[in-house]
Amino acid sequence: MNKIKQETLSEYKALLENKGASYDRLCLLFDEGTFVETGRFVKCATTEFDDAADNAFEGVVTGYGAVEGRLVFAYAQDFSRMKGAMSAAHAKKIVAVYDAALKAGAPVVAILDSAGAKVLEGVSALAGYGAIMKASAKASGIIPQIAIVAGNCTGSLATIASMADVVIGAEESGKYFVNSPIALKAKGMENAGSIKAALENGSIALSAACAGCAIKEAKKIICLLPSNNVEGTAYTETVDDPGRAITGDVAAELLDNASAIELSSAYGKDVKTVLGTVAGITVGVVSAAEALTPAGANKAAKFISFCDSFSIPVVTLVDCEGLTVTAEAEKAPFSAALARLAMAYASSTNAKVTVVTGKAYGQAYTLLGSKALGADVAFATEDAIISVMPTEAAVDFVYGEQILAADDPIAEKKAITDEWKTKVASPVAAARNGDIDDIIEKADVRYRVASALEMLSSKATGEIYKKHGNLPL
Repeated sequence: MNKIKQETLSEYKALLENKGASYDRLCLLFDEGTFVETGRFVKCATTEFDDAADNAFEGVVTGYGAVEGRLVFAYAQDFSRMKGAMSAAHAKKIVAVYDAALKAGAPVVAILDSAGAKVLEGVSALAGYGAIMKASAKASGIIPQIAIVAGNCTGSLATIASMADVVIGAEESGKYFVNSPIALKAKGMENAGSIKAALENGSIALSAACAGCAIKEAKKIICLLPSNNVEGTAYTETVDDPGRAITGDVAAELLDNASAIELSSAYGKDVKTVLGTVAGITVGVVSAAEALTPAGANKAAKFISFCDSFSIPVVTLVDCEGLTVTAEAEKAPFSAALARLAMAYASSTNAKVTVVTGKAYGQAYTLLGSKALGADVAFATEDAIISVMPTEAAVDFVYGEQILAADDPIAEKKAITDEWKTKVASPVAAARNGDIDDIIEKADVRYRVASALEMLSSKATGEIYKKHGNLPL
């Protein structure tokens, strides 16, 4: 009996020596010598239809280790083992990773590369996808989840990837689609399934040249995020001066040097969503320019919700001329996208600082982090223009008849426009109403934002408990 066990163990060890690309990828993710594999000997159930070659270990490697000294859990699908096919045992290993990560309060990184479900297992394989979806949904908002599309990510696996907080695609090897490429090409969608297409439709937040490059991007993001939703404000070391003056574009110069990671850059281009640090404090920056579109509103709403999940402060920079006016936007539907944005700001309890750096017209002013929607601190630069509508349109709407009746309509319009900018559209009017806390110089934006974030770093994210007040003597 002992001899049989020994031979079986030797066989297992021999098979495990043949490590695939998944181990190489995990070595790139984890600090050297820290990876600990879990579920090494798990094998899927076999049937009478299985080929002997299929009786290998599961096509996914799971475990934990350190990323820049922090505990992280991960699973990497291995295309060299049964093409990374999803089976019940495969799913069980992944669910076990989620269970352990939740107990430890640590992030999960998924490296995805699978040909699909193990057809011979039928419904059991499909149930495996469901079990992973449930585990991911349970972890959502508690621990960060990052998905890396390193190879084939198709069907239900693409759905699982989209449940992560950040999805990163490898341009060289990644494929990302729900329906089969054959079906998509039959519908004339030649580019479907490419990482570029996924970036453009918002399914993927970030891309990198290869799988190894994508893993390096994931490590950068992990270093910016807290490990879980109760860890509090995340800090990193920086040598950048908090008082550094802004000399040009506020959005480009606000964050600490080399800390910025822009997400979803190819989708909703009227809004930029960037992770980075200000004076070492991890923040999410929502920068709105031009006219707000439905895609931009949806992108901002998702990003704000993500930041709120882990108490990451949001800094909103507003230089927006209002809402876009197109038939496509109205069909989006536009109102639903704007409602999602309003709800994201209004329901979030993380620290929120808003700076109006230029134009802020109509709904765009209200929706983009106004104090009315819950901003803790709101600034405006001296040249900001805050108005119900663009100045020219407002003057024509209110004083159109007076301008036409004037002896010199051009001079009359200029005089009224100048007065409107000074008395109605200036940030002073908003500050007098309490909607703007201070009017600041553009050069001081970084310093004032850093100061506000430090003040808000201990902000309570829920209702403050009070038993009763203290009675006077």
